Amino acid sequence: MAGLGLEGVTLAIIIGTLAAIVYSLRILVLLERRIARMDENLLKITHKIESEELNIEGEEKKIEGILEKKGAKTAQPKKK
Repeated sequence: MAGLGLEGVTLAIIIGTLAAIVYSLRILVLLERRIARMDENLLKITHKIESEELNIEGEEKKIEGILEKKGAKTAQPKKK
């Protein structure tokens, strides 16, 4: 058994190249899944921030309403 002939070397190169392509595609799929999970987590975070902002705005409106009522009571002229 002598070494591989030219055909054997060519076949080995082609098979090695195909294996590298398949491995690269596997890595790309894993990275795409990881990025998709990151996107989902970012969406969850933005929804939480949005709900907190809405809560803060509601509290601000309540406080402003209370302050306006107190301001209206103190701004009324006193009758003699």
